[in-house]
Amino acid sequence: MTHNEISQIIIDTSIQIHRRLGPGLLESVYAVIIAHELRKKGLHVEREVPVPVKWDNIEMEVGFRADLIVQGLVLVELKSVEAVSKAFKKVVLTYIRLADKKLGLILNFGEELLKDGVSRIVNGLPEEPPALP
Repeated sequence: MTHNEISQIIIDTSIQIHRRLGPGLLESVYAVIIAHELRKKGLHVEREVPVPVKWDNIEMEVGFRADLIVQGLVLVELKSVEAVSKAFKKVVLTYIRLADKKLGLILNFGEELLKDGVSRIVNGLPEEPPALP
């Protein structure tokens, strides 16, 4: 399965969840439900994945925690806010670099329509993005 195939499943599943539950719940609620639904579809999903950060002789076992990592390839960060800032998109780029991933998704469940809250962040991924419904 490619990065884009995985991200399409993640986005489609998240849109269905958002349509059913609506915006505004805690990020942790969406994380549990997305992980559950993706696992039902046969995908491997890890939640709250600790990602180490190394600097010189310093190694921090937990530099940050990724909300979800799907199939070991796609890092997913969840938000439930009015708008995702440009700064947060830069943060997620740093996250995917540190986690040695090529694709990150920001899913903002605070949007009225989830498709307006999807941001795709790439780190050297040559593939085309999936189409949003």
